Amino acid sequence: MKNDLIVNITRAVFPLIIALAFYIQINGSDSPGGGFQAGVIMASAFILFSLVFGEELAGSILSVQLLKSIAVLGIFLYAGTGALCMIYGGDFLQYSTLANSWFEKQTLGISMIEWGVGLTVFSVFSLIYYVFATLVRKN
Repeated sequence: MKNDLIVNITRAVFPLIIALAFYIQINGSDSPGGGFQAGVIMASAFILFSLVFGEELAGSILSVQLLKSIAVLGIFLYAGTGALCMIYGGDFLQYSTLANSWFEKQTLGISMIEWGVGLTVFSVFSLIYYVFATLVRKN
């Protein structure tokens, strides 16, 4: 009975946590929050999923290899934004080289950086959890 309650609450809360993470990610460049906070919230949702439904099911949805790939994608998005700024004649992460108006430059540059940070933080925090879960399972 108690386990059914926990499973049902998790099923109800999981999509809300994911939605909150995306909300913070999208509004992070205009308000407090952003990539790091959204990444941690997203990782906590998948950790909750893993705790309630098991590491096997969570691992079949988000494998370690997929999480590593997401981390690399996030790092390349962050570093690629800086490199793109340099290619267009600016300094690393100097957004003024990316678009025509100042607002577009700041919005585009910060959004790319925040998505890179969010993806990296989400995947690395999830990987840290999976490593600890694997160690506990072995002992």
